[in-house]
Amino acid sequence: MRFEVDALLFDMDGTLVDSTASVLRSWDTVSAEFAIPGELLAVVPRHGRPATEILADLVPPDVIGPAAARLDELEMTDTADVKLLPGAAQLMAAAPLGRWAVVTSAGRALARIRLAAAGIDAPRVVTIDDVSRGKPDPEPFLLGAKLLGVSPERCLVFEDAPAGLAAARAAGASTVAVTTTHTADQLEADLIVPDLTAVHIERGGDGQLVVLRR
Repeated sequence: MRFEVDALLFDMDGTLVDSTASVLRSWDTVSAEFAIPGELLAVVPRHGRPATEILADLVPPDVIGPAAARLDELEMTDTADVKLLPGAAQLMAAAPLGRWAVVTSAGRALARIRLAAAGIDAPRVVTIDDVSRGKPDPEPFLLGAKLLGVSPERCLVFEDAPAGLAAARAAGASTVAVTTTHTADQLEADLIVPDLTAVHIERGGDGQLVVLRR
């Protein structure tokens, strides 16, 4: 599989960064504090969606704000085991500055903290605070492409979640899915790989980024 594109857009959690343990601990605490039934929490899709949208499926409208604030508080102070996922550092290092961005469903403050904990210096980051609609709406990836000055159709999106992949497809971007949080049969993408070690970047003669499967 070969992609010739102008820019790369990376999801954060589950694609570049492993924050699973922090996320699970934080949701368990919020579930207990806000009386969210465990059986309901288990069936509501959470990965890749903004927290407020997830909570809208779990708690009454007047509880969404306080529960989201508590979740943010927990996640922003629980970063001890946040780490880079395999291949992330190498792929970001191979991408020229100004040709890649992070597009996440996390809030701006949490994104900054998680990226720093994982050692990522991202020049451009799109968060849920920057858009009116989060994934699976295409707005986050459309904004990411705009910030890089390229057409979304000339972007390659790296994602791990169905919601993010749906957003990327709706934006018109090509997609690579990693099976770090979902199985391959749960993901729809142009290319599905175990993690980012399975792809590498070359420079095309016309300045394009050529992304290849190893």
